[in-house]
Amino acid sequence: MGDLLHYEDFAVGARYELGSYTLTRDDVIAYAAAFDPQPFHLDEAAAKDSLLGGLAASGWQNCAILMRIIADGYLKHAAGMGSNGMSDVKWLRPVYAGETLGGHMTVLDKRVSRSRPEMGILTCKWVMANAAGEVKVEQTGVNFIRVRTP
Repeated sequence: MGDLLHYEDFAVGARYELGSYTLTRDDVIAYAAAFDPQPFHLDEAAAKDSLLGGLAASGWQNCAILMRIIADGYLKHAAGMGSNGMSDVKWLRPVYAGETLGGHMTVLDKRVSRSRPEMGILTCKWVMANAAGEVKVEQTGVNFIRVRTP
């Protein structure tokens, strides 16, 4: 890809498309078996009769999928320096087995660190939606990005 994106390359209000991921039935069940063994994540019949209405991914799996989309579509191309976390995570709708999910990122705010001028601080909102445009997950958090010319 050439040069990595640096702090100066990001604009407040800009939206960046991140790519997509298709969630399979086996993905849902394997993740649930290892990390969130609730019936509506493990068993299609139990899931159909649940509040979710079908085999649905764990909210934590949805965060992991969004992280994968963020890593592939943004972090691999940026001069990242880490993060101090997310301030907000929302699971807005169930994510069902078989859905293809797409993500985008919007830069909400940016500033250069006073104590570390080589580090820019981006506040971003990441959104994951299905192919019909239904928003499934929203996250807001911080990314540290290297400043090209401190």
